[in-house]
Amino acid sequence: MTASASLCHHDGMERKQFQLTRHQAAAVRREAARRKLSDSAIVREAVDLWLRARGHVRNEDRMGRAMGVVGKFASGQKDLSRDHDRELADAFRK
Repeated sequence: MTASASLCHHDGMERKQFQLTRHQAAAVRREAARRKLSDSAIVREAVDLWLRARGHVRNEDRMGRAMGVVGKFASGQKDLSRDHDRELADAFRK
């Protein structure tokens, strides 16, 4: 079996089979139709929301948040990058 044979036709996706109640399935279909998305997209979004609510964060999201603050703050010191370790040690001593 090749690596591509185990994946769905969408890169990075795994095919999963699960069962929903009639009420759940109908609600997913309605939401998908309303937003012009697939049922699968609605379920993936719901799973992502559930995971985030429980503290599961993807590394890509964590890195994006970290990179989002780069350059947003100013220390007023011109030599901070050169003296970073000393400045950090001083900050922890305070």
